[in-house]
Amino acid sequence: MLKGFRSFLLRGNVVDLAVGIVIGAAFTAVVTGFVTAFLTPLIGVATGAVGDFTQKTFDVAGTRFPYGVFVNAAIGFVLVAAVIYFVVVVPVGRLQARLDGDKTAPAPKADCPECLSRIPVAAVRCSFCTSEVAGRPGFPAQAVHQSAHQPAPQAAP
Repeated sequence: MLKGFRSFLLRGNVVDLAVGIVIGAAFTAVVTGFVTAFLTPLIGVATGAVGDFTQKTFDVAGTRFPYGVFVNAAIGFVLVAAVIYFVVVVPVGRLQARLDGDKTAPAPKADCPECLSRIPVAAVRCSFCTSEVAGRPGFPAQAVHQSAHQPAPQAAP
């Protein structure tokens, strides 16, 4: 039983997941610190408040509702999401696009007239039913051109 648990823990995907979670937590702490130290006070300057809404409340029938905690959490969420998007997602997307380069377009395909399977238009034979498709509508006349190079059959006199 312990051998199975040990092999489960030492699988590559479990270890990778654990490393990803730890790195994600550390990155979240950095982004949260940036938002708390710089962006939230900027919102406070823009709104004329201190940027900390946690003390804001309202009372209904003698019950206090600390709505400021929710407002602070919502602002923090939006700011963290914006920082992650503009600092991580956009640059990584651009880098990925640059590294991928120009991808060639997939070969155009058509339906085989015999079995209706999707095959490349440049095919001479269907890879599914092996029927000849060259020269048929929708396919190039490769086989027709190849047979033109072979000697033509002699006509009977």
